[in-house]
Amino acid sequence: MRHIKFGTSGWRGILAEDFTFANARLVCQAIARYLAQEGLASQGVVVGYDTRFLSEAFAAAAVEVMTANGIPCYFTTRDTPTPVVSFAIREGKRAGGLNITASHNPPEWNGLKFSPKEGGPAPTSVTSAIEALIREISPEEVRRLPLEEARRQGLLMDLDPRESYFRHLRELLDTQALGRAGLKVVVDVLYGTGRDYLDGFLRESGVEVILLHGYRDPLFGGHRPEPSGEFLEALAAKVRETGAHLGLAVDADADRFGIMDQEGHYHEANLILGLLFDHLIKTRGWDGGVARSVATSHLVDRVAKLYGRPVFVTPVGFKYLGQYILSGEALMVGEESEGFSMKNHLPEKDGILACLLVAEMVALTGKSIPALLEDLFARVGPIYTQRLNLSLREDIKARLLKRLQSTPSHFAGLKVVDHVTIDGHLLLLEDDSWVCFRPSGTEPVVRFYLEASSPEGLERLRGGGGALLQEVA
Repeated sequence: MRHIKFGTSGWRGILAEDFTFANARLVCQAIARYLAQEGLASQGVVVGYDTRFLSEAFAAAAVEVMTANGIPCYFTTRDTPTPVVSFAIREGKRAGGLNITASHNPPEWNGLKFSPKEGGPAPTSVTSAIEALIREISPEEVRRLPLEEARRQGLLMDLDPRESYFRHLRELLDTQALGRAGLKVVVDVLYGTGRDYLDGFLRESGVEVILLHGYRDPLFGGHRPEPSGEFLEALAAKVRETGAHLGLAVDADADRFGIMDQEGHYHEANLILGLLFDHLIKTRGWDGGVARSVATSHLVDRVAKLYGRPVFVTPVGFKYLGQYILSGEALMVGEESEGFSMKNHLPEKDGILACLLVAEMVALTGKSIPALLEDLFARVGPIYTQRLNLSLREDIKARLLKRLQSTPSHFAGLKVVDHVTIDGHLLLLEDDSWVCFRPSGTEPVVRFYLEASSPEGLERLRGGGGALLQEVA
């Protein structure tokens, strides 16, 4: 058996290599034992799954193990978005949830995400405890109860959380504005769980919707189901073809979002988060600041400064950001990897809500995304960002990270004024531009983040990155 380790969003592996039924059952047995030790077993768990190959079968295997340990299971009646599983945990006051998903990873991957009773990603203290139990448990100790018997014993219940989730969304959003605006929107759910959720809520709110890829394909059309520009060519083409006001996309488990304007141009999450923070402050009258990951654009910082709001900076991973929703300190939290949540919602990222809030913003203002960004930049200054994935040999990667342990005096000819090591190495430069080098927690790459006030500044930072790599190669 391979070593099983939880990343920032649960345990993921390649199907039939790492992610096997035997390993999944072992992880579930460890989770069951953890819940029993915490005195939470009687509260039951929500079990959900995405549209990947064998996801429903893996979810059924999870139910067999949990119910064999006397833990009631509320099993979703269809593939279900991660934020909806999170909502169901909180609404039902369950002990937690098990979700079979590898989110935006390529089709050959699958995963198991455990969320505790708060509904957000499990903190390190919880995943470390589960990992320790995995090492203790032998395969012979894994219990199983057939689904029919679990149902007969009253331990297995069906769950369809869609309507209660929609009721919750109606409390958060201005659905009247959505209905009045005469919006036409193209929605791409990338063959994932978002179908009937994102498009369904928009239709119920009176929005004209054109749906793309609204059916299950475990191969995701041959691409990774990630709502970023390179995977949304069909969405861009359909937006231009239909004259839609917006293109909205979510990934396979609908926790990440992607936004396109009326010209079919993709706008990265860094910019959208700045717009949404500004929009929420203007329209909601809420107190509180913003929490962002260390690798996320400082555009939200500029908006916060404009309104005198605090900024909280965390390591990468929504488990850190979600804490600021639970504490009430932040009215919005976000990360550059298409993650968003807000006050009165979940300590988990929700791509459905992010897309709906963008639609609300366009409906209320009557302005396009480029026009809204132009307005925002006029108030806080322009910003240009980029993220590059550096596939480096292990020895070069090690030399790069060792080199960065000592703060360089300059980068790309600019003085380094701060070196932030919350997660990776962020170098803040004298002109307020910055770069960050961070090893990925989910892929064999080093992520290179860049931010400047002009395209020329961005090019200069790219050159600085290239020079540093040549130095350590």
